[in-house]
Amino acid sequence: MLSRFTRPRAVAVCALPVVALLATAAFAPLPFSVAQPGLTANVLGANKGVPVITISGAKTRDTSGQLRMTAIVATGPDAHISLTDLIDGWFRTDRAVMPRDAVYPSGDNVEEIEQHNAEQMKESQDDATRAALNYLDLSDKNVKVTLKLADVGGPSAGLLFSLGIIDKLKGDGSGGDLTGGRTIAGTGTISADGTVGAVGGVSLKTQAARRDGATVFLVPKAECGEAEAELPKGLRLIPVTTLKSAVNSLVALESGKGSVPSC
Repeated sequence: MLSRFTRPRAVAVCALPVVALLATAAFAPLPFSVAQPGLTANVLGANKGVPVITISGAKTRDTSGQLRMTAIVATGPDAHISLTDLIDGWFRTDRAVMPRDAVYPSGDNVEEIEQHNAEQMKESQDDATRAALNYLDLSDKNVKVTLKLADVGGPSAGLLFSLGIIDKLKGDGSGGDLTGGRTIAGTGTISADGTVGAVGGVSLKTQAARRDGATVFLVPKAECGEAEAELPKGLRLIPVTTLKSAVNSLVALESGKGSVPSC
């Protein structure tokens, strides 16, 4: 036997599953991570009391200014991210909602992910060293470079490592510094042949850079659009595609001669 509901009561009864579904979605864990601006570190200096770049087998030079690599901080792979967290992240400029697989593409637990990130960092450091020594025509010399940067994983500091090595060995090639005394930040992977690759979280990294005093930010050219979207006031973007283009842009910026590209 079927009973007949009045219209308001019928609507209320039908709404109950929808309300229950929304409530479940609001608190259920979702496959996303929430990222925010992380640390920056001057590769020309020390990190936690240890020099980031140590070179033997060649004369090094004193440098001024800073070359700051940038990073983001994301919620862990096992963090509980709810719909309310995502909504909050979407509407904040200092947060970014990213698919968890984009942040943690390898491994199912913290230990596996940390190992993967450490391996990527080691490979990035090796490529950065080869790229810098190739650029300086020192690849066949007995020059040893040691790179150490605690609490940072992944390959996105490659470009800044290479620039730091070049600045310590050659500077701008005319007795000056690549930085021109400025605080310059940036991001980008690098291959042994000097090709600069795109990374993630650029808009957050520009915020970290400006927070820590940078006035210039080197960005992979392919990510100009993302970098411009939330660009902090007082931070100048310089797009790069290769190590050589990055060096040339910094030399032009310092000397005032030649063109400096922009996004």
